[in-house]
Amino acid sequence: MWGVWTAGQIRDAEAAMMRHVPGETIMRRAAYGLAVRVRAALGAVAGRRVVLLVGAGHNGGDALWAGYELRRRGVAVTAVLLVPERAHAPGLAALRRAGGRVTGADGAADLVQRADLVVDGIVGISGRGALREPAAGLVAAAARAGVPVVAVDLPSGVDTDTGEVHAPAVRADATVTFGARKPVHALAAPACGPVHLVDFGLGPYLPEPHAHVLEAPDVAARWPVPGPADDKYTQGVVGVAAGSAVYPGAAVLATGAAVLATSGMVRYAGTGAEAVHARWPEVVATADVDGAGRVQAWTVGPGSGTDDTGRATVLAALADDVPLCLDADAITLLAQHADLRDAVRGRPVVLTPHDREFARLAGDVGTDRIGAARRAAADLGATVLLKGNATVVADPGGRVLVHPATSSWAATAGSGDVLSGMIGALLAAGLEPWWAAGCAAFVHARAAETAAAGAPAPASLMQAAIPAAVRSLRAAERARDAR
Repeated sequence: MWGVWTAGQIRDAEAAMMRHVPGETIMRRAAYGLAVRVRAALGAVAGRRVVLLVGAGHNGGDALWAGYELRRRGVAVTAVLLVPERAHAPGLAALRRAGGRVTGADGAADLVQRADLVVDGIVGISGRGALREPAAGLVAAAARAGVPVVAVDLPSGVDTDTGEVHAPAVRADATVTFGARKPVHALAAPACGPVHLVDFGLGPYLPEPHAHVLEAPDVAARWPVPGPADDKYTQGVVGVAAGSAVYPGAAVLATGAAVLATSGMVRYAGTGAEAVHARWPEVVATADVDGAGRVQAWTVGPGSGTDDTGRATVLAALADDVPLCLDADAITLLAQHADLRDAVRGRPVVLTPHDREFARLAGDVGTDRIGAARRAAADLGATVLLKGNATVVADPGGRVLVHPATSSWAATAGSGDVLSGMIGALLAAGLEPWWAAGCAAFVHARAAETAAAGAPAPASLMQAAIPAAVRSLRAAERARDAR
């Protein structure tokens, strides 16, 4: 699990570090790491041409010092100064001493289009808003020519703390960041490309992270695996109350996901029993929650309706006094009924809204997804999983997980039903809500990628890919242990 820190946290940490280490020394360390990554991207350096897009401030200085390192190793380097009067003087002088070229932005589009690689040193973590001219035109020229771009710290035009992309902005082929990762690297992963961290010794000066990002070993270590003394009951019995005459598929998807997520037991309650049994004969099915028997957790809401029957189902599941995952129609009911929100507060509950459901329940998401999820979790007294390309999980105590999806294959009808079934199964297996939601989101995204394999795939195939996704976690864990 790795952390992300806001721009303000990074600035404070750097200021503390600079009381002991000169700022220019820190910049040289960062620039050397950047140059190493650029050389790796270039492959052979002889005859290669790199163009630096150099803005004002430290990011421009990082780019110039990296250009100095590259020039010393035989790369042809040209620095395009976007704000010449504010270029970092020591870095600029070093690049010139090494034989690098320096030019202004006028007429630089041709240089950019003929380059083998462009370094985006336009703005840093304090930058706000979209790219302005002449930077916007030069970035567009690189994109038209298919020239790869390596971003310094973050892609220019993308907000550090929220990941909001202000068009026009850089879409990087890779990003080299310094000291610590920032929220942008998790919230706007498609704009960043692969992120490489250069450690220049900032760690001891950093506070607690703003948020965390799960990695495969974190999920593998917590995913339920039966032991020698386990049986179907000790592994967790999950109840699923989902589906209706209008949406029978929601029952099949949520229930099947619960079956495949663990090897315990699943009880289904609702009108979709026939459809569920046709696909999942191992499930124990009843007509309602009251007749379902004992469970260790409930998933409630996918396709179950928002009428009086749907409300009664939520109330019955809450009366069971076990952890719950409330999804879809159950979230709409919470938004409509204050008594349901009061009943949820302080309970081990995961709410799984998408942006529109979130707006009904807790107000507009806005651009700060981490802040919105954290606020809603505190206000509602429940763990909130805010769905999106970057899924955010916040608990009432303020902890936040971000899962940056590497694709959009999970954006398909029924995908949320699969996720809620997985969360319910993990809750029944004993995971606390924050971990259950985070681990399920991780495996859900991996299952979507496995099912798609490069082509669109429906939620039913995503559901079927859950075991393969879990096996891949186990394989990664074994490979790590073998090393």
